[in-house]
Amino acid sequence: MAEQLTRRVVVTGLGAVSSLGIGAHAFAASIRAARSGISPISGFDTTGFPHTNAGEVKDFDPRGLLDQLDPDDWGRSSLLAASAARLAVTDAAIDPGRLARSAAGSIMGTTSGESTVVQSLTEQWSRDGMKGLDPRLIGQLPASQIAIAVNHELGLTGDAQTIPTACSASNYALGYAYDLVRTGEADFMLAGGADSVNRYTHAGFYRLGALAESVCRPFDANRTGIITAEGGVALFLEPLETARARGARIYAEVLGYGLNCDADHAVAPNLDSVARCIRLAHRDAGVKPAEIDFISAHGTGTKANDVTEAGAIRQVFGRRPPPTISTKSMIGHAMGAASALSAIACGLAITHRFIPPTINHGVTDPECDLDCVPNTARAAELRVVQNNALAFGGNNAVLILGRYEGGETA
Repeated sequence: MAEQLTRRVVVTGLGAVSSLGIGAHAFAASIRAARSGISPISGFDTTGFPHTNAGEVKDFDPRGLLDQLDPDDWGRSSLLAASAARLAVTDAAIDPGRLARSAAGSIMGTTSGESTVVQSLTEQWSRDGMKGLDPRLIGQLPASQIAIAVNHELGLTGDAQTIPTACSASNYALGYAYDLVRTGEADFMLAGGADSVNRYTHAGFYRLGALAESVCRPFDANRTGIITAEGGVALFLEPLETARARGARIYAEVLGYGLNCDADHAVAPNLDSVARCIRLAHRDAGVKPAEIDFISAHGTGTKANDVTEAGAIRQVFGRRPPPTISTKSMIGHAMGAASALSAIACGLAITHRFIPPTINHGVTDPECDLDCVPNTARAAELRVVQNNALAFGGNNAVLILGRYEGGETA
């Protein structure tokens, strides 16, 4: 076991189904070009809402992406996750049959689970009572279906776990999957998350006063909140020796992660706890703050989150932190998929040697005081990057990725 504990883990496949495109290459092109995936909501009736934009996946057709699942049998979040996983496996250029014969599984994060199914069932109950509920939809309801869908689509027989730690869930999933591969409990793992745009999440953030009118402006003095979004995302993890033996393209190496839960407040982040989580991640990865080349922040665009996160970053890094960006300015807040979408952005940034921008930026809030790479991507040689995820209930997760230095990456 001691030898297994030193096993290095790399990311060799990326799958993204997002408002910025489907597939890793489309996603990379969009973030590099500083595009916005925000548009008027079409997934539910927005009558009565003063704010009606979201980051929806407008061109999502699961029938064109999936080989095994019948879309009629699964909820939208499960289909987003399974589609992303299929894309990640294709991107990794590994034989799906090999996965089915191996110790391989999936760990997926979520905030609202099968939220569009909940929405439909709630409408049925409200209109027709319990007897009016569609049994087919009831079968799609459990949040556990999200990871189960991934395993069904790919024929995997290993773990199929859905982690519900809200907006940090997919970083939790990545850390768990990393541990399974690192310790030899799994040969291959898919990790990421999925959530769908829905009425009750949109309404909840509006009632909290955390919903932006039209765009998300992280770290900007004039920011007003989040933009709800959706997506499915999966990263394919495998041991370094396996990747090298099969000549795989390596996007990044997983160096380590940190998790903590302060349980200090239902919705407000705790500065000291976030700083501790960052330090835990650095210690686990064996890196120092000075070695971090850029940070993909949680960066929701709310007043409280951005100031608290910036303060925690300065507590760890001092007065001159590395460039700190927020992909949510482009994608919106994809809830349980958010931190894995940011992790994909980190892997692509390492591979293609650029720092993604924070768009919609005008004037930096003096209380944030970060180099947020405003509006335009920046060329950069990146060796070590940090991916932050902060969630309601104080569930913090920080992932550290690094450039694989043993040869060509991608």
